[in-house]
Amino acid sequence: MTESTAVPGLPVTEDGFDLFTPLRRRGLDPIDDLARLRERTPVRKLEFFLGISAWVVSGYSQAKDTLGDAASYSNDFQQLTAVSSGAAPAEKNPGGLGMSDPPQHTRLRKLLTPEFTMRRLRRLTPRIDEIIDELLSAMAAAGSPADLAAAFAVPLPSLVICELLDVPYPDRAAFQKLSGARFDMFGGAGTGLDAVSESLEYMRTLVARQRREPGDGLLGMLIRDHGDELSDEELAGLADGVLIGGHETTASMLALGTITLLTHPEAAAVARDGEPDAVHRLVEELLRYLSVVQVAFPRIARADTKIGDAQIRAGDVVLCSLSGANRDPACVTGADRFEPGRAPSPHLAFGHGIHRCIGSELARMELRAAYPALFRRFPGLRLDRPSADIAFREYSVVHGVEALPVAW
Repeated sequence: MTESTAVPGLPVTEDGFDLFTPLRRRGLDPIDDLARLRERTPVRKLEFFLGISAWVVSGYSQAKDTLGDAASYSNDFQQLTAVSSGAAPAEKNPGGLGMSDPPQHTRLRKLLTPEFTMRRLRRLTPRIDEIIDELLSAMAAAGSPADLAAAFAVPLPSLVICELLDVPYPDRAAFQKLSGARFDMFGGAGTGLDAVSESLEYMRTLVARQRREPGDGLLGMLIRDHGDELSDEELAGLADGVLIGGHETTASMLALGTITLLTHPEAAAVARDGEPDAVHRLVEELLRYLSVVQVAFPRIARADTKIGDAQIRAGDVVLCSLSGANRDPACVTGADRFEPGRAPSPHLAFGHGIHRCIGSELARMELRAAYPALFRRFPGLRLDRPSADIAFREYSVVHGVEALPVAW
């Protein structure tokens, strides 16, 4: 019998599941209840509160099919807020790609995709390497022990996004604080829609600055190439989407990936000494195994439809559990095992379909550069406390740690 981990006060099914089952972890691993849910009913309707419910899709094939079916499901933000709590004010609509539908989504993604091709992203490679070296040098100068999250994992993707968006240097410290609260379900004031408003307000000032004098970053390029085709609100939403998709997620991958490597010495050796192909396989397996984005953006059924044998009604909310799907044996054999040499699998860590993360290649570039550099600079790196004592986030859409004490 597994220990109950239900959230007090929330409706729980008679067999022990609630709507937060996909968000809970036992260290690096999804809780046993998620595997039990997937095995019993890979598409299951669960209650939340005040009459709100959602279908949780935890099976790999069912999640992949749902994520790929843009015709049957809407990602539109206004529809989601209308279902959950009434329409949100326009200034709190994050816009961007993740919460928009075709044809708007199709138009915006077509404009943005060329900026995220490997050919365009390679221009960032030297700067990514410089940022990594600067952060690791500062960590070494400060001495052992250190908080790897604060010293390395969090600032690295933030500074890379600053380069991508051409954020002015005086703004960069404040910029790092914009994304953290976006994913904490019980973070209190400053989280959720309030954090969206704060972030969008800054992005509007950034867009206005780039309109006056386009730089060499993403916004400047979009303004020069497509300025008349994009409104300021659309540009701010796209910039905010880059922050959402690229900061907290990559920071969590760097921190949780380091814990995984430190508890698997053979994998740490691959990171330190492996050829590029071996490092690529290692990173892909870490992405699948950790699945730091635990659930995809909510989908709203446009009409009555089915997922497997489950009957979905028009207006129903559907949540795809990426951590559940990526640990499904239908994804890979031995899905609960971390195998650093595993051939890259068709995992769903970046989603699937038209809403698949547009910045996935940038994230891979950062991870493939960061892990080897970290373990070459600190070959004696170790956790400074037992892994069981590390403070992991609770109920967060993006799984992560509050701090990561290390020594060398």
